[in-house]
Amino acid sequence: MSKPIVCDNANRRGINTRAFGGERRPAVARATLTGRRGRDGVEQRMSVQSPGKAPARDANADIAAVDRPVAAGVNAAGFGSDVVADALRALDIPYIALNPGASYRSLHDSLVNYLGNERPQMLLCLHEESAVAIAHGYAKVTGKAMAAAVHSNVGLMHATMALFNAWCDRMPMVVLGATGPVDATKRRPWIDWIHTARDQGALVRGYTKWDDQPASPVAAREAVLRAGWIANTAPRGPTYVNLDAEMQEMKLPEPVAPIDTQRFMPPMAGAPPADALAAAAALLRNAKQPLILAGRVSRDVAAWDARIALAERLNARVVTDLKVGAAFPTHHALHVSAPGMLAMMPDTLDAIRSADVILSLDWVDIAGSFKAAGGNITAKIVQISVDHHLHNGWSMDYQGLPPVDVFIACEPHEAVPALLAALGPGGPRAVASPAREFPTPTGHKLTVDHLAAALRRAVGTRPTSLTHVSLSWNGAAWAFRHPLDYLGSDGGGGVGGGPGISVGAALALKGSGRLAVAVCGDGDFMMGATALWTAAHYRIPLLIVVANNRSFFNDELHQERVARVRNRPIENRWIGQRISEPDIDIAAIARAQGAQGFGPVNAIGDLEATFAKAIAAVEAGAVAVVDVRVEPGYTAAMTAQMTRK
Repeated sequence: MSKPIVCDNANRRGINTRAFGGERRPAVARATLTGRRGRDGVEQRMSVQSPGKAPARDANADIAAVDRPVAAGVNAAGFGSDVVADALRALDIPYIALNPGASYRSLHDSLVNYLGNERPQMLLCLHEESAVAIAHGYAKVTGKAMAAAVHSNVGLMHATMALFNAWCDRMPMVVLGATGPVDATKRRPWIDWIHTARDQGALVRGYTKWDDQPASPVAAREAVLRAGWIANTAPRGPTYVNLDAEMQEMKLPEPVAPIDTQRFMPPMAGAPPADALAAAAALLRNAKQPLILAGRVSRDVAAWDARIALAERLNARVVTDLKVGAAFPTHHALHVSAPGMLAMMPDTLDAIRSADVILSLDWVDIAGSFKAAGGNITAKIVQISVDHHLHNGWSMDYQGLPPVDVFIACEPHEAVPALLAALGPGGPRAVASPAREFPTPTGHKLTVDHLAAALRRAVGTRPTSLTHVSLSWNGAAWAFRHPLDYLGSDGGGGVGGGPGISVGAALALKGSGRLAVAVCGDGDFMMGATALWTAAHYRIPLLIVVANNRSFFNDELHQERVARVRNRPIENRWIGQRISEPDIDIAAIARAQGAQGFGPVNAIGDLEATFAKAIAAVEAGAVAVVDVRVEPGYTAAMTAQMTRK
């Protein structure tokens, strides 16, 4: 066995780039599990460098400079947890978000004193839900798993909502948990007993792709590699590995034999079956009114361009949705209406009803969309998806069973170029896009539309990623022209996910030249507000605008609907919903965690200047939060759907 060596930190952070789908991939070193800290090769991974921007060298050097440990001089794995740490490094995961706990104190030591708190670097979080949400947001940008660690059963119970969000959003992550010693004779009195569960993975098995509780260091190495491989393989999702405290703390009787880790994580890519591809092409080629439902798709620019080319080749109208990230330019001539969230726009429903062939690119809820359109859909349906591989009996997140005439079992970015080729020669039938106008806010009361208009003006021409939007957001208020312009919702409808997801997305976007902006409701912000401290501590620039209507307003509409059905006073809908008397000082909560707080903004005329100051703070490297006091309200279509009898 070769002499153990210590990795050079400066080399580990070096970046080389090459073009990838209109973006950039920095070269990063790849670890081999050899029982030492060396590296042996180079691998490419996706960056979010904006087109036309020079790649930023060491964009995250200021993050790497935070929480630097004293050199421990530990070069070879000596304990079970060191083997786990080596496995994490082999996954080439840059960060592990965590809230600390004694159940994984040994792994914590290995990350700090064995790996030097680098690759992965710990990101301290104030709550486990924030830790997992940050990993979720990171995956939304990169498409790759980040790691999170949670303390025993209690930490996992805190993290469950964020795990469910990531599961419903089909986002990869590797979550490490731990348990008090499985061997009862090794447990400390009381505390180890209440922090030990017979089957801890059962807490999240319904909404993770895979879980394990390895009993030895070598088994733990295999479990971590498998967890990373499964999480990053489509359909993507969270995986969970529960580490026995005794296994972590055991001293290795002999060095762990090295393996070439890449052989245990083979890349997986599916190709569209030729017969299904030919059948889909025949339907679309002969369609008179084709419609594309663009759902869960890649953030890659080349895949974005291919979707545009397919729509133009077919002269197909395109529908998108705010539940998922930007899938098609919303101001393109073929894009129908504005993307909705809880309700589809009337023009969208008309497009579904009038289509003769509908192509679903992993649309989140085909059956529900057809039901909203009246249910009597006569169009031929082509579905491109691998989501069926995740469906189980615990959660109904798979939605209703839709009618499908041609099913292509692969990811949309694999099928769309092949479908274009199968369609044969033929130029685009629609290229020019009309000059679409944004909605003009009306009235003197400050609304979310006023907020959006002022934010749009303040942002100007900056490349911007909306990392999250509130339920009150009007899809017509912002144009999506790039796959990173909008990253989608929280996935599982879990209020409180917005801040943590946005911190994770901003972490992935750092150094890309893109401004990370979240628009959160006040209820969402307050449930996840402690994620701000992590962003401030690790110098992750982010703007959060709080659309503060001082209410859990979504439920006000539900209460109004119930009251209407029962012929009772709708005037009482606010009781048990309003967050007032006292109003919460959201800007003060931001400042208390090291962010810059602005507001409350109560006047329409003050919005743009306040946003300009907040954006300047973010561009200087800060976290900024703007409290905007808006009138409660949703779009007319959403309100009508939720309040009608």
